[in-house]
Amino acid sequence: MAEDLRHKLGAQHLPLRDQVLAALRTAIIDGDYRPGERLTEDRLAEDFGVSRNPVREALRVAEAEGFVVILPRRGAVVASPSSGTIGDMFAVRERLEALAARLAAERATAADVAGLRALLDEGRAATERQDLRRVAELNSALHLRILQISGNPWLSSIAKALYLHVQWVFRLGAAERAPHSWAEHIQLVDAIESGDGERAERAALAHLDAASAAAYENAEGGYGAH
Repeated sequence: MAEDLRHKLGAQHLPLRDQVLAALRTAIIDGDYRPGERLTEDRLAEDFGVSRNPVREALRVAEAEGFVVILPRRGAVVASPSSGTIGDMFAVRERLEALAARLAAERATAADVAGLRALLDEGRAATERQDLRRVAELNSALHLRILQISGNPWLSSIAKALYLHVQWVFRLGAAERAPHSWAEHIQLVDAIESGDGERAERAALAHLDAASAAAYENAEGGYGAH
């Protein structure tokens, strides 16, 4: 992993702190760094091929974003999404995604639906081959695409930061959750294709109910089973 990270960082034209922050986020979201895992500045500097200064700055931002906790005398550890954090996330998702599904059903073109079907096919294939990292990416991609299809730019703009955490929480429980999630996604896309806004909203809420129950269960289990 370290060689890949160093190569990626060296090729970018962003401030080094921002490059480290993006790489750190990705490593946490993808499960390379697990909840509760200690992240020393020396270790991250070696993993990313940089000095400790941009690592220290990136850790501060990652802490503010909720991906890292910095503890006295212990340093930084990967955060564990709490039931409170999950509750807050799903409270927002229920508002955003129910509205987006309703609007998408009313506004989706045939090409939009075809794009959603393509994402469903990719998600099914990734689930079958147990590529959980890709499954988590596609889960977020599908929901973000529905937000775009809704035609309301505010929905998409306020969802960008949220979906980093959505992808992270999904990835932590993907081993058990993925097959159920993609079956629910099919129901959601079918509802959007029908053009029935109320049906699409119900499908979105049913999906979120199941997703939140799985996320709470995973949090209570301490993320140790995956």
